[in-house]
Amino acid sequence: MSSDLKSLDQALLSLNQTLLESVACGDWDTYASLCSTDLTCFEAETNGVLAEGLPFHKFYFELPGDPQASATPVQVSMARPHTRWIGPDAAILSYTRLTQKLSNGVPITASCCETRV
Repeated sequence: MSSDLKSLDQALLSLNQTLLESVACGDWDTYASLCSTDLTCFEAETNGVLAEGLPFHKFYFELPGDPQASATPVQVSMARPHTRWIGPDAAILSYTRLTQKLSNGVPITASCCETRV
C-alpha cells in the first residue's frame, strides 16, 4: 500500500471516529457537518426501510436524555476497520463498532457491524 493511500485511510478513519464520537455524546452539529444532507441508510431502527436525509437521524439526537448519562463515560471505537477505495474521492469503510459504557454501574460492551460509503 502506498504512503498516499495509507494517509487517506488514516484521514478517513479519523473522520469516521469523530462521527462516532459525535453520536456517543449527542453532538448534532458535528454529526450533521460530517454527513451529506441527502444520505440514505438501512439501519435496525428503519425496520428494513430505506431512510433518506438527515431528519431521521436528528430525531434520535433530540430525544430527552437520561440526566445520569452525561456523567457516564462512553467510549466508541472501530474494530478491524477495512477501507476499499472505489474512486479518487470515494471509499467504502466497514468495521465493527464497539461501544463501552456503564449500565447500572456494570461495564458493558455492545457491538454492531457498520458499512459507510
